[in-house]
Amino acid sequence: MEQSDDLLHKTLKHFFGFDTFKGEQAEIIASILAGHDTFVLMPTGGGKSLCYQLPALISEGTSIIISPLIALMKNQVDAIRGCAADPSVAHVMNSSLTKSELEEVRADLASGATKMLFVAPESLTKEENVEFLKSIPVSFYAVDEAHCISEWGHDFRPEYRRIREIVDQIERRPIIALTATATPMVQQDILKALEMRDARVFRSSFNRSNLYYEIRRKDSEVEPDIIRFIKEHHHKSGIIYCMSRKKVENLAEVLRANDIKALPYHAGIESKVRDETQDAFLNESIDVIVATIAFGMGIDKPDVRFVIHYDIPKSLESYYQETGRAGRDGGEGLCIAYYSNADIDKMAKLLHSKNKTNNERVVGSLLLEEMKSYAESPICRRKFLLNYFGETYEQDNCHNCDNCKAHHKRVEAKETLISILEAVSVLKEEFKTDYIIHFLLGKKTVDIENYKHDDLEEFGSLKGEDEELLDAVIRQAIIDGYIDKSIERHGILSLTAKGRTFMKKPKSFLVSLPSDEEDEDEEAECASKGAGTGGGGAADPELYSILKDAVKKKAKELKVPAYVVFQDASLQDMASVYPVSMEELQNITGVGKSKAEKYGAPFIALIKEYVEENDIERPEDIRIRTVPNKSKLKVSIVQHIDRKVSLEDIANSNNMDFSDLLSEIESIVYSGTKININYFIDDVMDSDDVDEIFDYFRHSPTDDLDTAMSALEVYEEDEVRLIRIKFISELAN
Repeated sequence: MEQSDDLLHKTLKHFFGFDTFKGEQAEIIASILAGHDTFVLMPTGGGKSLCYQLPALISEGTSIIISPLIALMKNQVDAIRGCAADPSVAHVMNSSLTKSELEEVRADLASGATKMLFVAPESLTKEENVEFLKSIPVSFYAVDEAHCISEWGHDFRPEYRRIREIVDQIERRPIIALTATATPMVQQDILKALEMRDARVFRSSFNRSNLYYEIRRKDSEVEPDIIRFIKEHHHKSGIIYCMSRKKVENLAEVLRANDIKALPYHAGIESKVRDETQDAFLNESIDVIVATIAFGMGIDKPDVRFVIHYDIPKSLESYYQETGRAGRDGGEGLCIAYYSNADIDKMAKLLHSKNKTNNERVVGSLLLEEMKSYAESPICRRKFLLNYFGETYEQDNCHNCDNCKAHHKRVEAKETLISILEAVSVLKEEFKTDYIIHFLLGKKTVDIENYKHDDLEEFGSLKGEDEELLDAVIRQAIIDGYIDKSIERHGILSLTAKGRTFMKKPKSFLVSLPSDEEDEDEEAECASKGAGTGGGGAADPELYSILKDAVKKKAKELKVPAYVVFQDASLQDMASVYPVSMEELQNITGVGKSKAEKYGAPFIALIKEYVEENDIERPEDIRIRTVPNKSKLKVSIVQHIDRKVSLEDIANSNNMDFSDLLSEIESIVYSGTKININYFIDDVMDSDDVDEIFDYFRHSPTDDLDTAMSALEVYEEDEVRLIRIKFISELAN
C-alpha cells in the first residue's frame, strides 16, 4: 500500500486544494498506507479527517470509517462529495436509510465505486451488515472520536468496545484511531481495546495559543452578560453550550428577542430542522447556535470566534473539545465558561441516578472534580489544561487567559510543599487530596481516627494553615510534576521521582493564590481589557466608578448596605448603555419601576451630565428584552402571592421544588419588583428569628447566600432565603 510522496501531494491538491500537509499529516498517512496500525491524537482543528480521507481515496478497496454521530457522518460525506466528481465515492450506512437507499449504497460498494463508508458502531454490529461487508475488499478501518471506546473518556459508548470483535469477523486490516481529547490513560485504553499492540503513535501538541480561556461567576445576571458579550462581538459566529434542552430553547429565544440571530440545536428537535439550523450557521444566515453537546462534533467552521459554556461541562475533555471549535483558522477564539458550585452539585447528584453503574459514578465524579479544580484554580488555564492531557507547558504566564491577565499574587510555599510531600509519603501514597489536607490540618475525621493516623508525628503539622493554600500548593505540585494524581486509582496522590528529589534538596516553590477581595475589581478590569472580551464588567470604568461612589454615598445616607440601592450588575449595565431617562433606567438589569422611582433620579442626572461632558454617543437600543413565555410563570407567581396563596401550594401547582420557587421569587425581587410574602413568613417562622436574619442583612456588606449561611448557621437555608427576599423587596425595591 506504500505510495510516493508525489502521489500524496497530487491527491492533496486535486481533492482538497492544499499545497502542503499540516503538521504530521503526511507521516500519519504514510503510516496507514504502509499497513501499520496508527493512533492519532490531534486537537480539534488539526486536520484529523484528512488523515484517513486521503489514503482512502488512493487505496484499493473501501475504507470503513466508524463514527459516533449521524450528523457528523453526513457532514463528512457532504464535504468529500464536494471534492470528488462521483457522489458514490462516499456513503453513510445507518438506520436512517430507506430500503431502496440501502440497496443503492450496497450496489456502489459492490461495484468498487465507494472509497469511504461511514458507519455508526450500532450499524456495524448488525449481523446482515457484517455479512455484506465480508463480501467487499476493505482497505483499512478508521475509528473516529476514538475516546468513545474508553470508560475514562467523556463520551463513552459501550458499542465501541465491540469494534475489534466485529473487525476480526469482517476482515483484519490496519486500523487508524483518531481523537482530539485523550489523557494518557484514555490513550492506553484505546490501544488496548482495539488490540493495537504495535501501533505507530502520533501525538500533536494540545496548545492552541490563539484561544483565550476565561471562567466567569455564574449568577442571576448571566443572560444579560451573554447578551452584552455577543453585542460587543457583533456579527461574529459563536456557539453557546447548555446542559439541558429547555435552557437551549429559552436562551435562544431570549437572544432573538434582543436582536441576535440565534437558533437552538438539540437532539429533541426534528432532524430536518437540525440540518437546516446547522446549514444556516455554516452559511452565516445566523450568528449564534445555542446547543447541547449534540452540536459541533466534526463541524468544520473555521471562523467560530467564541464558544460560551452557559453551564460548566462534566469533564475537561468535553471542555477542551468544545472550546476547540473556536478559532480553527488560527484567528481570534474566545472561550468563556460560567461556573457555580450549584451547577457542580447538580451534576454530582445526577451521577447517582439509578441507571448508572458504580464504576460510571466513580469515573464521573473524578472527571467532575478535575473540572471543578480547573474552574477554581488561580493557575494559568493553559498550563492546567495541557498538564491534564499529559503535556508540559513551561511558561508560568500564557498572557491569554483570565488568570494570567489578572496577575494573581504568588507566595513562597517551599516549606508547605515539603510537609505535603512528607504526608503523602508517611501515608503510604494511598489517599486523596482532601484526606492529606485534613491530616496536615490536624482534623480528626472519622477516617483518620479509624486508620489511627492521628497518632502519627506528622498529624497536624500544618495546623492553623489556610486550607485554600494547601489545596493550591497540591494543585501546583501536580502540574509541576512533584506529585502524581492517579485517575486510575480514583484520585490517589503519590510522589514522583522529582518530588522525592525535592524532599532531599528543597528549592524555591512559588504558588499562585486567588487575590484578596479588595483586588477583585482591579483584576476583573485587567482581565477584560487584556482579552477584549468585556469580562462581564462595565464598558466605561470611569462612569462605573462615579456611580459606585454615588451608591456608597446614598447607602450611607439611608443606613443600608450598598447593594440595597443598586447592585454591581446594575451599575455595570448603566456604565455600558448610559440610561438618561426613567424609562431607560427601568430596562437596566436589576432595576424595575419601583427601584427606578425610589433611587433613580440622582443617578440619571449623574449619567446625563457625564454623557454631555464627555460627548458620549449612546447605544440606540439599551433594552435587555425578556420573552413573554419566560415571564408567564413569574406573572403567575406574583398574582398568587398577591392573593396570599401559600408558597408551598404555588410550588406544587407549578410542579416545582420549593427551592426552585424561591429562585424564581428571588429573580423577581432582584429585577426590581416589590412583593409581600409576610403572610407566609408569619405562618412558618418565629418573629424573633425573622428579626435576627433581617438585621443580619441590614448590616451585612453582601447579600451572598453562602456568606449568610456561615453567619446564620443555626437556620435552614430556605429560612434565610425567605428573609433575604423580604429584605430586598422592602428596602431595595
